[in-house]
Amino acid sequence: MDFPETLKYTPTHEWVRLEPDGTLVVGLTDFAQDSLGELVFLELPELGRQLKAGESSAMAESVKAASDVYAPVAGEVVEANSALTEEPARLNKDPYAAWLYRIRPAGKPDLSGLLDAASYSKGLA
Repeated sequence: MDFPETLKYTPTHEWVRLEPDGTLVVGLTDFAQDSLGELVFLELPELGRQLKAGESSAMAESVKAASDVYAPVAGEVVEANSALTEEPARLNKDPYAAWLYRIRPAGKPDLSGLLDAASYSKGLA
């Protein structure tokens, strides 16, 4: 499985990328999409929604199961990848290109509580 070094990870299998404008891009890890199997439905958060860290922010449904997606930090949803709602299986093809949503953190982005690629991978073993 692939876990890019440039990303941060949550124990609940989301990846996070800090953008130059201070927003965070959130997606599901390769492990998550592989565990779920073929995705058939995604429910993404609405624009403007205020999220708390650890709150369920989206839902991914596959032929095997449904799984909540959790917000890595508190903040406001500023963009959702609506193309994925029309073709959720794109997430299975490339989970790091098929991001779910962008969040503007409440305050300065603090990613210190997130895992690096090595720690995330070790936690899966």
